[in-house]
Amino acid sequence: MTLLPRYGERALSDLLPSVLGALGVAGEQNGMQLPAASRYCVVLIDALGWNLLKRHPAQAPFLSSLTGSPITCGLPSTTATSLTSLGTGLPPGRHGVLGYTTRVPGGSEIFNALKWEPAIDPATYQPYPGLFERAHRAGIATSVLGERRFRESGLTNAALRGPFRAADTYGERVAAAVDAVAQSEPALVYVYDSALDKTGHQSGCESAAWRHQLVMVDRFCEELHDSLPPDTVLLVTGDHGMVDVPRGQRIDVDDHAELRDGVELVAGEARFRHVYVSDGAADDVAASWQGFLGDGRAQVLTREAAIAAGWFGAVENRVRDRIGDVVANVHGPCAVLRRSAFPVETKLVGLHGALTEDELLVPLLVGRA
Repeated sequence: MTLLPRYGERALSDLLPSVLGALGVAGEQNGMQLPAASRYCVVLIDALGWNLLKRHPAQAPFLSSLTGSPITCGLPSTTATSLTSLGTGLPPGRHGVLGYTTRVPGGSEIFNALKWEPAIDPATYQPYPGLFERAHRAGIATSVLGERRFRESGLTNAALRGPFRAADTYGERVAAAVDAVAQSEPALVYVYDSALDKTGHQSGCESAAWRHQLVMVDRFCEELHDSLPPDTVLLVTGDHGMVDVPRGQRIDVDDHAELRDGVELVAGEARFRHVYVSDGAADDVAASWQGFLGDGRAQVLTREAAIAAGWFGAVENRVRDRIGDVVANVHGPCAVLRRSAFPVETKLVGLHGALTEDELLVPLLVGRA
């Protein structure tokens, strides 16, 4: 089943503004009605989808014991977009990080937002101040915890601007988070973990390896919760869900001339494609892709139709041409690849990016230390 992101209500972009409201920051609204507290620890588990979590309570007894409900991420349902929505409090159409890959603004090559290649000034590409910066200026002791390799990355500087602390292992994250949140109050600590996503991509989210990794994530969250000082609220969420797509149901653009006719560049991800086309070709390309994929596998719209449908929230003119002239939301058991441009994608088992419940819904779990 396909959904729409709940921008402005219960989307990932609404989470940190609500946290700041719960911490008592002047001018911030607690729209999600989070519990008032003097300390918050927000944990984002990459690829922790709501439906995946609900299907595996035995592997996640602690997370399943928390008060929880689903919220949506944004579109595409992918890490670069979601982290920027979380860190800025803005929908994708405003912050402009519109997928794993998009077209370089004003250019004809692919921009990779995770690797931040080619190099673009993060403050120019995403000019809005971050919520962690806002919290820090409001007198909240703020820490952004992530792997050391992410400290100076373009995506971190675009999405998660704020005081950064390096923590690579589960043990380092627990120790650093507890230390940061205990130093003073009010306090806000953000913790990111990517291991579940990596396992799902490599082995599939229906695999034994993924289930074992979920056990480890659950134990990490429990240890963190039990170590936090009193009057700390622990929030656990995800940036997207995931689906496994069988090899026989994958379509490679390189193998089908009708998917390349009028097309200049294909970007996005295997479950949500940005398609950039020749002048005047958008309607024909959209019709060709929709006809080839069929209604049961994808919904293909022109850029204007997708914007009007609210897929990206309010869209600013400065980021409009980052969206494909044609966009393909792959909602069936299918993936659209292009091995010549994205050879790594052909090796992945678990995928994400679309508007299905499995990909768009993420948990909002609340526990108090």
